[in-house]
Amino acid sequence: MTDPTVTDPDKYRTIFENERVRVLEYRDEPGQATNPHEHPDSVMVTLSSFDRRLSAGGTTRDVRLEAGEVRWLDAQTHSGENTGETPTHVVFVELKEAPAPDTAGDESGPLGPR
Repeated sequence: MTDPTVTDPDKYRTIFENERVRVLEYRDEPGQATNPHEHPDSVMVTLSSFDRRLSAGGTTRDVRLEAGEVRWLDAQTHSGENTGETPTHVVFVELKEAPAPDTAGDESGPLGPR
């Protein structure tokens, strides 16, 4: 896997990780671009409005996202460029393969730690 925190450590940082998820914060400025990298299945939360050019598999498309959007993203390899006039600020919740159910001895419940 081409990890975005390795390909673009100036833009991606891990803000939380456990055996089930990794949460990345992404920030860039207008005109900045990322190197090709991979994400597993993820949920993306946009914290700012921005314009972006995404490239994947020989295809390029321009998108405009508004602050406060929440989107599902299938696993993918891509690169992107901030083509707008505002900084990008996004949080990605990357899903890891779920462990086999085993609640014996589990110290957390459906409402959090016990």
